Amino acid sequence: MEARPRMILDAGTRAPEFELVNQFGQTVRLSALRAERPVTLVFFPLAFSGICQGELCELRDNFAMFETAGMQLVGISVDSKHTLRAWSEAQSYDFALLADFWPHGAVASAFGAFDEQTGVARRATFVIDTDGVIRASFATPRGQARSLEQYREALASLGA
Repeated sequence: MEARPRMILDAGTRAPEFELVNQFGQTVRLSALRAERPVTLVFFPLAFSGICQGELCELRDNFAMFETAGMQLVGISVDSKHTLRAWSEAQSYDFALLADFWPHGAVASAFGAFDEQTGVARRATFVIDTDGVIRASFATPRGQARSLEQYREALASLGA
């Protein structure tokens, strides 16, 4: 019998606090990020994979959408900081990529976005306000990219 995937955290839920390192090895805390301005967390399975690269390049190419909304964009995967740095440099990403490397997938699990069968994060997105409340969340099935329209709708949840 196949285990049913855990549901991601819903809008109205308090976002779990976390501390991870970015692609440069700097410690990043959710509370410090959201103290500055709202945050969009983009969980993705793996750096250098086709769908993930397509998704994050589309976000890079439409970064103004997040800036206009006063939003920080942050990607999270189970990759190491070294892998994320190489990928970030290769693709010219101007946003933080966080390594949910060890304990493996702990932050993705806290958000209900960890796929136990494959050992990677699911494609799940969370818009978090400055009070730490999830204002919007969405995910796509395995093998399916998220659309820019889903991001636009989620950003609209902050009144942007």
